[in-house]
Amino acid sequence: MSVRLDRRQLLLSAGAAALVLAVAPRFVLAQTPGGKGFTLPPLPYAPAALEPHIDATTMGVHHGKHHQAYVDNLNKALANHGDLQSMPLADLLKRVPELPESIRTAVRNNGGGHANHSMFWSIMGPNAGGAPDGEVGAAITRDFGSFDDFKSRFNTAGAGQFGSGWVFVTADPSSGKLAIAARPNQDSPAMEGVPVLMGNDVWEHAYYLKYQNRRADYLAAWWNVVDWGAVNRRYAAIRKGELVI
Repeated sequence: MSVRLDRRQLLLSAGAAALVLAVAPRFVLAQTPGGKGFTLPPLPYAPAALEPHIDATTMGVHHGKHHQAYVDNLNKALANHGDLQSMPLADLLKRVPELPESIRTAVRNNGGGHANHSMFWSIMGPNAGGAPDGEVGAAITRDFGSFDDFKSRFNTAGAGQFGSGWVFVTADPSSGKLAIAARPNQDSPAMEGVPVLMGNDVWEHAYYLKYQNRRADYLAAWWNVVDWGAVNRRYAAIRKGELVI
């Protein structure tokens, strides 16, 4: 598969992203409201907005090709299951062990991929990075000692995830306690009913064009695009029991 996006495609994507920022809420639903089936949430910024830390071509392919494929394959798996098509994604993921065997793996892989990527786009942004503030900053200091210690543990978990997968930060709705958890493939703590605060994609398609096999460099650079305002909003929603994937 070709990974090239021409200039016209990137400019069109940038225009679409600007429109989305003007009219869409920060938490974009990963499902058609009131309808059936799942949809690809628009990228909430231009593909080049995270340069130089994540390149525009990677962003365009990652969102428009990889994430779109997860959405398409999830809808395909659920085509003959109307009751599941309208189920909230978080509920669908928690029910994976109970699903018919014929669709269980497809929903786990593609529903997980859809949820993980929807979260991923929402917690990054341009002019971001730096140290966390607000309730998330306080929780990180409380649960990990310091932001540097938190980053070190997170990066170690991400670098140590063999093959493809994700590294997440979860938050307990009652206590607010944070924890770091790595998962293979497109698995997620959300499948266990544990809310995901934030996470980083360590599949090679997330970084290989720019970083090749230097996953540790990608993990270190990623902190420059973390939008702590968005993470704080997710934390508040988790504490209130209102988080939408």
